[in-house]
Amino acid sequence: MRLTTKGRFAVTAMADLAERHGQGPVTLASISERQKISLSYLEQLFGKLRKHNIVIAVRGPGGGYYLARPAAMISVADIIVAVDENVDATLCGGKADCDDNKQCATHDLWMGLNDILHRYMAGFSLQQLVDDHAKLKQSGAAVSISIHKASAQGALAPV
Repeated sequence: MRLTTKGRFAVTAMADLAERHGQGPVTLASISERQKISLSYLEQLFGKLRKHNIVIAVRGPGGGYYLARPAAMISVADIIVAVDENVDATLCGGKADCDDNKQCATHDLWMGLNDILHRYMAGFSLQQLVDDHAKLKQSGAAVSISIHKASAQGALAPV
């Protein structure tokens, strides 16, 4: 299982947007320049984010993007799901038909991992990412992402 660049770039671009909250609309060109992500790729991602009501587009001169709701109310999972990122450890896409149209012996294991990953990403808000990055910039040292106690416990408990 892997998280592709689509999900990584969407989360990175959204963190960039959230860091500039309150400074007016943010252009995709400025995000592209800061994050070294192709402008055309960002246009595709933000089209999907807009359709999922995660960002609001403002057209015309001085236009750009805003968060559609507070960063604390947007989870990393929301972003990844919005850009159609598939984080699935099963070979069958969760359909349980991977062994001659029957459930394979390891299906429940991989479905449990999918659930843990989704809960883990749902436990991180965009605001947390912004706050953690601000701490990193202030301290100049490595700062690990703070994990909610519930997320950590849920990730360690069998499903």
